[in-house]
Amino acid sequence: MRDFYPAIEPYDSGMLDVGDGNHVYWETSGNPDGKPVVFLHGGPGGGTTPDHRRLFDPDAYRIVLLDQRGCGRSTPHLSDPDVDLAANTTWHLVADLELLRERLGIERWQLFGGSWGSALALAYAETHPERVTELVLRGVFTLRRREFDWVYGGQLASLFPEAWEELLAAVPEGRDTGDLLRTFAELVDDADPAVRETAAAAWSRWEAKTVTLVERPELVAHFVEPRTAAAFARIELHYFTNGGWLEEGQLIRDVGKLDGIPGAIVQGRYDAVCPPVTAWQLHRAWPGSELTVVPDAGHAFDEPGILHHLIEATDRFRRR
Repeated sequence: MRDFYPAIEPYDSGMLDVGDGNHVYWETSGNPDGKPVVFLHGGPGGGTTPDHRRLFDPDAYRIVLLDQRGCGRSTPHLSDPDVDLAANTTWHLVADLELLRERLGIERWQLFGGSWGSALALAYAETHPERVTELVLRGVFTLRRREFDWVYGGQLASLFPEAWEELLAAVPEGRDTGDLLRTFAELVDDADPAVRETAAAAWSRWEAKTVTLVERPELVAHFVEPRTAAAFARIELHYFTNGGWLEEGQLIRDVGKLDGIPGAIVQGRYDAVCPPVTAWQLHRAWPGSELTVVPDAGHAFDEPGILHHLIEATDRFRRR
């Protein structure tokens, strides 16, 4: 079973001015002359961690990590309720990636994205296919209505009834629980700090409790840390209530634009938040893709079977 590559530190980093008052944190590690790959984190609003560098052979890859607008080490941070979200959309992030690619002098790069990062990778690749060598996707998410309904419309509650009850408990009496996306989007921007903090923590806790096959208390604790939870919930709800600024089904509909680009899709059989049907439908529409369904895994990138197949994919593509 494959495991992480050894821990490494960046050899370069910076803050990229992407306009609209936003500065995006980026870093590069591994081999400066290696094959370029960019890691796209989940959420949206999740940010990167040092372990994300360890998915790639540091002797073979020039590893690019960035924190997307408003989260991680990027500024301004959306835990500040006074920071506006208007200039934070899927298409702003696609433009940020192009600006970073040009800033780093990269002609083409591999895209690696999981969960929301898989959606962003598809959006970028379908917009700039000439800039993409391969895609490695995990826990596929395409922002279709049926995917939102599964997680936030009460269907996933069948598997996590106690966590669902905790989520609903954060909704003040008299507020609508029939459209949780809209209701929580209002709550995390409420004028009352106590309402904002309670809603953000509940939203983030629901995510943390459903993303792994076996619940991890340390992951839940990280997600509900107030600064992390505030930015994560605000960004995620902003994107989800706007459907990611995508037409319904757009990312799978337009996958023909990836003709000639190889793809590796790694999917946990028991991924509760991004069920395998989405990965299957993407794979069926994309002849250049290979789908691996891990029989004993959920959603998280570092579950043993998921991690093994992700590193197998990046190793296979390093030789192209």
